[in-house]
Amino acid sequence: MTASSEHPPEIPDKLFFRIGEVSRIARLPSSVLRFWENEFPRIRPKRTDAGQRLYRKSDVELILSIKHLLYHRKFTIKGARQYLKATAGEPPSDNAPRSKTDVIKEVIDELKTIRSLLE
Repeated sequence: MTASSEHPPEIPDKLFFRIGEVSRIARLPSSVLRFWENEFPRIRPKRTDAGQRLYRKSDVELILSIKHLLYHRKFTIKGARQYLKATAGEPPSDNAPRSKTDVIKEVIDELKTIRSLLE
């Protein structure tokens, strides 16, 4: 394993990602992402009217966490699911809590993106 594979990949700063983009970011086949949706209830991508998956940045971060638990820390799927359930209320250790202003801005940006998808 190289040193670069131990660092999490850079996630582009955007609101939604299609399954192919998430597959490239996480370096996982799309079939694994679809399988994990069944195994990990917290992975819930939105769907377009055409049925395409739209993952939020938080979904991508969760997928990367799951990959780390399964591939690097050698958890079983059941063990990873239990670990994530036990730590669900905890904010990620490398992120500071967000302010109300940041949350409002994120919601406004998400709504603008949704509006543009509907037009």
